[in-house]
Amino acid sequence: MRKIIFLFVLFAFVLTGCSDYQKLLKSTDNSLKYKKAVEYYNAEQYVKAATLFEDLLPIYRGTSKAETISYYISYCSYGQGDYISAGYYFRNFLKTFPDSPYSEESLYMSAYCYYLESPKPRLDQSPTTNAIDALQLYINRYPNSTRIPKCNEYIDELQDKLVYKSYLSASNYYDREKYPSAIVALQNGLKDYPGSSYRENLMFMLFESKFQLASKSIPSKQRERYNNAKEEYYSFVDEYPESKYLKRAEKMIEEIESYLSKFNTNN
Repeated sequence: MRKIIFLFVLFAFVLTGCSDYQKLLKSTDNSLKYKKAVEYYNAEQYVKAATLFEDLLPIYRGTSKAETISYYISYCSYGQGDYISAGYYFRNFLKTFPDSPYSEESLYMSAYCYYLESPKPRLDQSPTTNAIDALQLYINRYPNSTRIPKCNEYIDELQDKLVYKSYLSASNYYDREKYPSAIVALQNGLKDYPGSSYRENLMFMLFESKFQLASKSIPSKQRERYNNAKEEYYSFVDEYPESKYLKRAEKMIEEIESYLSKFNTNN
């Protein structure tokens, strides 16, 4: 019986709360609306707060209060975990109020929302690139900020993700024996990320891709392609003389030398 009474009281309380909120939405008392919107925000009831703030924004547009309302709206989206909308609102805030005391924070939060949007490495990495650019912009504008170490940490993490994405893309061509495409992807990966932790793997795959391309080529193209593979072998072993791939590389270079020796004999 007590449980039933408790549920009834709770239900009545919820209905009263909803009724009060609906009345508030229809109210023309903008000061009360603003006060309650802030209360909802502080209570982390971001949907209710955002609805009230959005109702108030056109009314206060052109006044000093519009700046604060826009700031709250940005954080309401952030509080709901809607980082795409939050990032948009923070960027719009910067355009509308470039001289605001909240400008630095909004620029950082815009970049941070991009960071939070960054997807898994196998997916399109446009948000990751946007995040790196936005974080770098913040660093350039506020080089003395206490947030700089965190920004650099985020950039390193995001760049590692781009490196891994590049590695996955190249590996995909390599694993499917699409050697011309693999060669292009591997060369781009080495050029774009010369300090990559995957460099040894990339260089070996590039050598093997060139070797496999040569071995599967028509006779008229084999000599040139084997020579290209040979050059790649020496680049690889010069940089990684004790590589875990060395035995496999040596086996391939023996085949390359055996093929090319025919031309040396004839010459």
